[in-house]
Amino acid sequence: MKYSRILGVGSFVPPKVVTNSDLAKVMDTSDDWVQQRTGIKQRHWVEGSVSTSDLALEACNHAIESAKIKKEEIDLIILATLSPDHEFPGTACFLQAKLGLPGVAALDIRQQCSGFIYGMSIADQFLKTGAAKKVLLVGSEVHSKGLDKTDRGRDVAVLFGDGAGAVVMGGFESPAALGLSDQTARVYSTHLHADGKFAKELWVQAPGMAYSNSRVEMDAIERTEHFPKMNGKVVFMNAVKRMPEAVMEALQANGLQISDVDLFLFHQANLRINEMVAQQLGIPAEKVFNTIDRFGNTTAATIPLGMDCAIQAGKLKPGMLVMSAAFGSGFTWGSALFRY
Repeated sequence: MKYSRILGVGSFVPPKVVTNSDLAKVMDTSDDWVQQRTGIKQRHWVEGSVSTSDLALEACNHAIESAKIKKEEIDLIILATLSPDHEFPGTACFLQAKLGLPGVAALDIRQQCSGFIYGMSIADQFLKTGAAKKVLLVGSEVHSKGLDKTDRGRDVAVLFGDGAGAVVMGGFESPAALGLSDQTARVYSTHLHADGKFAKELWVQAPGMAYSNSRVEMDAIERTEHFPKMNGKVVFMNAVKRMPEAVMEALQANGLQISDVDLFLFHQANLRINEMVAQQLGIPAEKVFNTIDRFGNTTAATIPLGMDCAIQAGKLKPGMLVMSAAFGSGFTWGSALFRY
């Protein structure tokens, strides 16, 4: 039997820092208001023509260097994003060209905040079956260009930042077959879910093909349907229910307990969500690594970005058992249990 494991991790955020006080200059908000409700102090936003694939490229190069492989060893690129460079083709194709890897399969997945977990599950299956040997998985987002930065959109605009995180994953034979211990780095399992009846509780309505005659209608723009809209209460209630469920599903699938996990890397949407999830599950605060105060919600990038920060901070070390869980638009949610 084959397994997959993480070989290298990388991340990148644009240099421009936008604090809550900076946002208070253009909309009716304050540092206290944002911090009390979300835990966010600042976020990074791109400038000029910097795109999602540009951020992804930087994170991928760091991950490839961390994995100590040649980029030519990669035979599949998976890019998770809700902020593509263009409507089509997929942003993974633009990333592939920038990486200089012609001929390598490249695909996008559009699972928003759950994108990295979904991507890890896809990579895991490709590697387990031998269909791929080295997979480059990246979550990358440019939110700042699509936010309503006025009083009308403040509840959403204060939440999001730009950034990218990437991992290189590789396949290998079972630890037993190689004479290795059960503590060998590997993905234990991934668990994915969705409930589309909540799709309109967190979404961007326009542009789109659901309109009668044209994918771009001026009336839709005048109604600000091209900006993200969120029913915050419904999202919060579902997130604090589904994330603990996903965590317990992964633990039960592997015959483990909360106490067996060394580090929890949750999606970074709102610090209050993560605090409530940890409280429900009885997770000690020191075992939860959060980055939302520095980066805000970078959607598909939050988990790999947090993973890289945890490594740099000495909080994530080889041999540690890690649990990741995410919840987001769709609604989609899932979990991944792996040993780093």
